[in-house]
Amino acid sequence: MIAFVRPIKFEEVDAAGIVFFGHYLGFAHEAMEHFFAGLERGYPHLIVKRRVGLPAVKVNMSFSAPARYGDVLRIETSTAHLGNRSATLRYQMMRDEGSVLVATVEHTIVTTNLDVMASCPMPDDVRSILAAHLSVEATSS
Repeated sequence: MIAFVRPIKFEEVDAAGIVFFGHYLGFAHEAMEHFFAGLERGYPHLIVKRRVGLPAVKVNMSFSAPARYGDVLRIETSTAHLGNRSATLRYQMMRDEGSVLVATVEHTIVTTNLDVMASCPMPDDVRSILAAHLSVEATSS
C-alpha cells in the first residue's frame, strides 16, 4: 500500500458542503500518479516518452462518510487484482483526522500502447510496483 495525502479544496465541495462525488475520480488519479512515482523518471515519463498508458476500463465507487472543505484525505492505494495486461487498483480514502473511511474506489486499468491505442504487454517495472502492493485479499484469491 502506498499512501497519498491531500487537502480538500474549497472548489471541490458542492452546495451541500461536501465533496462533489465526481471529484473522487480525480483524487484517485492523483493517487495513481503518486503510486507510480517510483518508475524511472516517474509516471509522466511512462505516458509522454514511453507512450504506455493506463486508461480506465471500469470504475466502482462506494461512499461511507462525507468529506468537507478543510478535511485532509489520506488515500491508501493497493493492487486489488493483477492480470497479464490489466490491473485493478483500490483506493481507500479516509479523513486523516480519526481515520474515518470516506470512500472506496476500484479502478481497472489496461496497459495500452498510446501510439496505436491498443492493449500491450505490461512493462516489467509497472508490474513490479503493482505486485509489490498486492492487497491481502488479492493474494488469497
